[in-house]
Amino acid sequence: MTTNPPNLRPDLAPAARITDTPRPNQPTIGMVSLGCPKALVDSERILTRLRAEGYGISPDYSGADAVIVNTCGFLDSAKAESLDAIGEALVENGKVIVTGCLGAEPDYIREHHPRIMAVTGPHQYEQVLDAVHKAVPPDPDPFVDLLPAANVQLTPRHYSYLKISEGCNHKCKFCIIPDMRGKLASRPAHAVLREAEKLVDNGVRELLVISQDTSAYGLDRKYDVNPWKDREVRSHITDLARELGQLDAWIRLHYVYPYPHVRELIPLMADAGSNVLPYLDIPFQHAHPDVLKRMARPAAAARTLDEIAAWRATCPDITLRSTFIVGYPGETEAEFQTLLDWMDEAQLDRVGCFQYENVEGARSNDLPDHVPADVKQDRWERFMEKAQAISEAKLAAKVGQTLQVIVDEIDDEAATCRTTADAPEIDGNLFIDEGYEALKPGDIVSVEVDEAGEYDLWGKLR
Repeated sequence: MTTNPPNLRPDLAPAARITDTPRPNQPTIGMVSLGCPKALVDSERILTRLRAEGYGISPDYSGADAVIVNTCGFLDSAKAESLDAIGEALVENGKVIVTGCLGAEPDYIREHHPRIMAVTGPHQYEQVLDAVHKAVPPDPDPFVDLLPAANVQLTPRHYSYLKISEGCNHKCKFCIIPDMRGKLASRPAHAVLREAEKLVDNGVRELLVISQDTSAYGLDRKYDVNPWKDREVRSHITDLARELGQLDAWIRLHYVYPYPHVRELIPLMADAGSNVLPYLDIPFQHAHPDVLKRMARPAAAARTLDEIAAWRATCPDITLRSTFIVGYPGETEAEFQTLLDWMDEAQLDRVGCFQYENVEGARSNDLPDHVPADVKQDRWERFMEKAQAISEAKLAAKVGQTLQVIVDEIDDEAATCRTTADAPEIDGNLFIDEGYEALKPGDIVSVEVDEAGEYDLWGKLR
């Protein structure tokens, strides 16, 4: 049993879990999946295709016939992590195929690792498969393989990420994701709903809706109408959430920009008949209008507080999660203090924060007045101290309440669970340390909270 403080990198996905056991003499592919949940979904799709072609999936790439490294290019530190993973795979295996966001810079990768076999960019599934075929020819067993395959899941089987779009139309100066993943490209509503229904039919109890900009879903499709069962559904986040909320699974929305139409989602979260959780993950990034302007983000912090108040008036139980950047170029002490004051007013439930880093190709690199490393560290510590105090007070108020939780893991000490207010890996946990032996992962049960910490809760079954 471990407690779960916020991660320094709030964009990270949970570690990939590979549980396949290849058959004797089956060609096997190892996978190293780095970066965000969107990259994890890409890894799942690649492995699903490979397994359908007769490949085994190896959890140990030193014993695989080849290795795919799905890279991250979000920050320079993420690029360094990706390069290290490629180097380790080359040492342990030798046959390495690189894909993902950093794959959009093949010359940069080959400069550091000229021995790699192939490089492809993000969501270039066909090129990855071609590279695997060249490195390790498929050898399917007609009695076992080449059948319609269930999706490979790299998360525990009771929850799954549901990616609804690729790319982003924003031009934030600190971010190069649109350069690597392109402009917004939304999936048709019926395709998303069909995948969601299949996942739930296969035992998934929680769907985590992800994209680069969930609020903008369908904008590129002009909110086209799609046939779905006996009705029609727009490719629009409100319609999509309404339909998803009818499935027998928790629906959790991530990366929701605070556009005006987000107001239409809040009544769904307040509706006891909907499974859309009262949880919004909104990347505010900062609160001072001048910093937001330098970031090339909407400078509407004051109106954001009004929106938060309106959301809470409609859905008092709503949980608000966000991420912030401290030490952005030009950030003054007064601007940082505005962020702390805004936090006092906003009282966000879940907060992640990281220190600004230059990223090759980002326009923010050229801004004047970069903040010294020691000042960034000091501001990060002060920000997290405030966020921790808010979290601790909010969790203390839950003592005595009865909450619905989903069970994630069972060990000799406790059942590790999450409330509706907690996304996996990035938020807190609720632990049941007595009478939990009959529980299993994926169970949704009622728990009375009897203890609270800084980020986690403890309780007993009702």
